[in-house]
Amino acid sequence: MKSVEIKPIHSNDFDAWLPLWKGYQRFYEVDIPESVTLKTWARFLDPLEPMHAALAMVGEQASGLVHWIYHRSTWTVEDYCYLQDLFVADDARGSGIGRALIEHVYADARRRGASRVYWLTHESNHNAMQLYDRVADRSGFIQYRKRFA
Repeated sequence: MKSVEIKPIHSNDFDAWLPLWKGYQRFYEVDIPESVTLKTWARFLDPLEPMHAALAMVGEQASGLVHWIYHRSTWTVEDYCYLQDLFVADDARGSGIGRALIEHVYADARRRGASRVYWLTHESNHNAMQLYDRVADRSGFIQYRKRFA
């Protein structure tokens, strides 16, 4: 396989990013409205927003994406880094792209002085959990949520 380059997104990357974002939604069986997708993209490009995105490039092909958000914590002085979305195209899974995307976020979090990187995955995502168990520790916490509107 060719080498993988992880690169921050730029405004001209929308057409490469969108199919991966749609693939991520299909994987989790959700349909995020276009208005939310466009607002999310704009936030990634706004230097005042705490939201970030990168693409995994194999040659000229975008083969994966990662999104992460920095936020305050009541437990530390330093920010936390929430790795919100991670997706690798079907034909590129098992090639190290997921690990490279996680390592990219780790490096950014270290540079920014975050005290931790954390993320969630669905309990049925067994393949991804094999990787996650090698690169991070399970916290033991269970997520609860209440939706509004």
